[in-house]
Amino acid sequence: MLWVKALHVFFVVGWFAGLFYLPRIFVNLAQVAAPGAERDRLLLMAAKLYRFSNLLSVAALALGLWLWLGFGIGQDQAWLHAKLALVLALLAFQHVCGRQLANLRAGRNQHSHIWFRWFNEIPTLLLLAIVALVVVKPF
Repeated sequence: MLWVKALHVFFVVGWFAGLFYLPRIFVNLAQVAAPGAERDRLLLMAAKLYRFSNLLSVAALALGLWLWLGFGIGQDQAWLHAKLALVLALLAFQHVCGRQLANLRAGRNQHSHIWFRWFNEIPTLLLLAIVALVVVKPF
C-alpha cells in the first residue's frame, strides 16, 4: 500500500504542476495582442499541458480511490470529506481551465492578464488547504 501512496503523491504533484503552469501560459496569451507565431506556440503549449494534466489527474484520482478503498477510511473522518470537496473544487478549476483554453483558441478571451494572475492563485490555495487537511486532520 505504500507504493500506491507514493505513486498517488507523485501523480498529485505532477497534476498540480500542470495546474500551476497552465494559467501562467494564459497570462502570456492575454498579453499577446495579435495572432502570430508566439500566440500559436503558447496555444500549443497550453493544449499539450492541459492534456497531460488531465492524464495525471486520472492517475492521481484512481490511486486516491484505491487508497480510500484499501484503508476503509471515510465514515467518521470529516477531514477526508472536506478534502474530497476540495478535490472536486480542483476538478472544477481544471474544467474551467479547459474552457478558458477553448476561448483563447477561438479568440474569445474576455479576461486581462491581471485576471489570469489572480486565477493562477486558486490551485495554490486549494493545495494549501488539502495538505493541511491531510497532515493535520483538524476534525
